[in-house]
Order: sequence, then structure tokens, then C-alpha cells
Amino acid sequence: MKVFKFGGASVKDAAGVKNTAAIICSDPDQLIVVVSAMGKTTDALVEVTKNYFAGNLEKARTGISTIKDYHLNIVKDLFESGNEKLQNSIVEEFEALTKRVNIPPSLNYDFEYDQIVSTGEMVSTEIVATYLNHLGRITKWIDAGHYIRTNDTWREGVIDWELTRRLLPQAFQFNENTVCLTQGFIGATNFNLTTTLGREGSDYTAAILANVMNAESVTIWKDVPGIMNADPHKYAKTYMLEKLSYREAVEMTYYGAKVIHPKTMKPLVEKLIPLYVKSFIHPEKSGSMICDIDHPMEYIPVFITKEDQILITVLPKDFSFIAEESISNLYKLFSKFRMKVNLVQQSAMNFSLAIDRPERDFDLLIQALSDHFVVHYNDGLELLTIRYFTQDAVTESTKGKTIYVEQRTRNTVRFLLK
Repeated sequence: MKVFKFGGASVKDAAGVKNTAAIICSDPDQLIVVVSAMGKTTDALVEVTKNYFAGNLEKARTGISTIKDYHLNIVKDLFESGNEKLQNSIVEEFEALTKRVNIPPSLNYDFEYDQIVSTGEMVSTEIVATYLNHLGRITKWIDAGHYIRTNDTWREGVIDWELTRRLLPQAFQFNENTVCLTQGFIGATNFNLTTTLGREGSDYTAAILANVMNAESVTIWKDVPGIMNADPHKYAKTYMLEKLSYREAVEMTYYGAKVIHPKTMKPLVEKLIPLYVKSFIHPEKSGSMICDIDHPMEYIPVFITKEDQILITVLPKDFSFIAEESISNLYKLFSKFRMKVNLVQQSAMNFSLAIDRPERDFDLLIQALSDHFVVHYNDGLELLTIRYFTQDAVTESTKGKTIYVEQRTRNTVRFLLK
């Protein structure tokens, strides 16, 4: 049994769904298929959530209507008859969402986010499963939230592995079904409240399923040939990395490589399950493989960028040193506001951190920091990491840019720049 994961780009329209179905139907093995929300649906639902929470109900309702029409048009393009049953189901899903935003929200934005944004995966998987059955590939649609159990850390659900291991085998059975299809990104608490596993968490879902169900492999289908040494949209010359170790993949995802979700590796490493990254545009090509490699590997420079970074520098108001206690308190504060820290630099009297631009609460963070520190920050920066760097790679990548922070280790150099 194998696990396939298809992201939003692979099912963004009817042609994408047909291509995804062709890849699935071409593999005779028993498959668990994980599907993300279609196209940019997650982004659109995030906007609905923001408008709902801010009281902009007309914008929230308009957003829901637009997303509903987008999915209905895909269904009309997929089925000659339009498939009235599927269309009615989609309409009901979005009518329920509209009713939700007509009720005042709770005081917890992250909770509301999980309940709303998860709609994208529910609808996309229903469409893909229906189409596969229409083609004759027997497919069982499974609600991931019934079997992947988490705590109530909204937007970053922590897996309850003991309960998940007990529940998953009840649903993912292949006695009659050659395909079990489910949602990525979604879990649920013991009270059946929906949680999500972190943005781009569908990769993590695939790894969880592979671990529990003892899959022989996981394949993530992308719009690139495999794992590249740089973003082909930003660099003129890029190369595919044919084989990587688990450790190198973890390093790359930690630094911000978007090809794989950072949490994906651990469940796979536990059972030495190989991970393939392949192109859904050219499925016949071998792609990249992440596996258990026990020898050092030589790499060409690998360029990883994270945009929308903010550099925050704090200085104690009383001219004291930045000591361990101060650092501990700072990290507790960043954890409280759920800010992602990507780079740290310390001197005697200041402490600098680079964080992802947060969706909300940044002003509250700065206010909290200002109670004890003088605070400065720079916005709109880019964090560039070069693994296995050469001086030529450094010179070319930083030419004409202002460098705010630079860090070097044996194999890696990092720049926060503009």
C-alpha cells in the first residue's frame, strides 16, 4: 500500500482533477490518497475568516459565494450531466458555512479559523472521490477528522498518536476499496471539533497515515520535477536533487523550503518509509527521493528563501546585559503570540530575531516587548539561506542588496536582506 498526496495546484480546475485521477487510475496498487483544498481556496477562506472575525459580514458572505461558485464550475466541467447530487452537496456545505458567519464569532480567532478554513479540504475531496468513482476506480471517501485526533491547539493541532493509531485502521481498509481518499491538513479533538495541523499540513497528514498504516512509500505530487536546489521562479538555473537523506530534508524544511512541510519527516524516519517528490505534469519522470542514506552526500549550493520577514531588535531599558533569563522570557513571549522565529542573533546589549510576518497581533507583541525593552524593527525583508555555499554563490545572491544580518556555519550561510 502506498500514500499519494496531491496539493492545491494539482486540483485547481477540472483539467487538474482529470490529470490527478489519471495518475491514481494508472497505479493498480492499494492507495491512500490525500488531497488539499483546490487552487487558492485556503487563502480565500482565510480572508473569509478575517472578515467574519472583524465583523465585515457582507464581505465574508460574498467570499463564501465566490468560493462556492468556483467549486460548482469545476463540477460542471467534470461531468457532462453536471452531477446534481454532488452540486447539491457542495451547496449545502457552503450554506452551512454562510449560516456560521451569520452567528457572532467566539473570542478565539484560531478556533474560528480551523472551523472555516477546513471547508476547502472537505469539498475538494468530495469532488475528487466522486470523479474517481465515476471513472470506475472504486474510492472510499473518509473524513480525516474522525480518525486523526489532536489536542485543542487550534491551527497547530498536536497529534494524539495513541488514539490515532487505534482509530485509523478502522477506516483505511482495502477489502473492497482500492482507493481510500481523505483530506490533508485536518484533524479533530476528542469533542469532534475540527483542528488543522499547520499551514501546508497535508504533507504531514500523508506522513501520519503512512506511519500508522505501514505504507511502503509516500509520494507528494507537485508542479516541479522534484526537489530543486532553488526556486525556479526566482533563479535562472536550477537543478533537481535526485536523492536526499532524511536529515538533509529536515534541514531544508527548517530553513524554509516549501516543497515539504517541516513536520513530515519524523513519522517517516521512525519506519524508514521513503518519500518521493514527483511532478504531476510529468508523472512518468522519477522525481526526487528522500530516504535513509548513511553516508555523507556532496551537494551543489541550495538556495532557500523566506519572504515577508520582520527583524525585531530589543535593547534592555536599564542597560543590563542580555542574559539567559532575558532570552527565556523573550521566547516565552514569542511563543505566547505564536510567532515563528527563523533567525536569532545576540550581542551584549541587544537581541535580534527574524520572524514570519504574522497575520495578526503584531502590534500587541511590540507593545508587550516595549514594557521592558527599547524595540526597533525592520519590515519587508527576505531571509536567504544557502546550504553548501560557495563564495560565488554568496556574491551573486547578495549583489546590490542591503544585508541586515549575516550568519555562517561550516555548511550554511544565512542573510537577512532587502
